[in-house]
Amino acid sequence: MGVFTYESEITSAIPPARLFKAFVLDADNLIPKLAPHAIKSAEIIEGNGGPGTIKKITFGEGSQFKYVKHRIDEIDQANFTYCYSVIEGDIVNELLEKISYEIKIVASPDGGSVLKNTSKYHTKGEQEIKEEKVKAGKEKAAGLFKAVEAYLLAHPDAYN
Repeated sequence: MGVFTYESEITSAIPPARLFKAFVLDADNLIPKLAPHAIKSAEIIEGNGGPGTIKKITFGEGSQFKYVKHRIDEIDQANFTYCYSVIEGDIVNELLEKISYEIKIVASPDGGSVLKNTSKYHTKGEQEIKEEKVKAGKEKAAGLFKAVEAYLLAHPDAYN
C-alpha cells in the first residue's frame, strides 16, 4: 500500500469559530441546502456524531459518483480540527483503500481564517494516483467551501 499526501489552504474572511460551526458541525444540513447539485443528502447511519460515527453522503444528480461513507476519526471543537476517512463508496475503488482528511481552521491576522486541509490517499498495492483527479476533487471541495463562505457573508447573524 502506498500513501500519497496532498495539502491545500483556503483563506476566508470568516472567523474560525463561525466557519467551523457552519462548514464542519452543521455541514450535513447546510451544504445540501446550498449545493443540492453537489450533495443531495448526508445522514448518520451509525454513532452519535463523535469519533467512530459513520455518515453516508449521497451526491447530487450531476455527480460522477453516487455516494461515500465517512468515518469520523477525530473532532476537536476547541482547536477547530476535524479528521475523517472515506471508507466506502464509488470514490474508494480498485485503486484506493481509503482517503483520510485532516481539516484545521486557524485564525488569520486580518480576523478571518485559513482552512488547512491534508488529504492522504491510501492506495491498494503500488497503484498511482493521478494528480489531475486529485486536483479536480480539490476544486469541487473548494467550491463547497466558497458556497458556505458566501452564505455566511450574506447572513452575518448565522452561526454566531
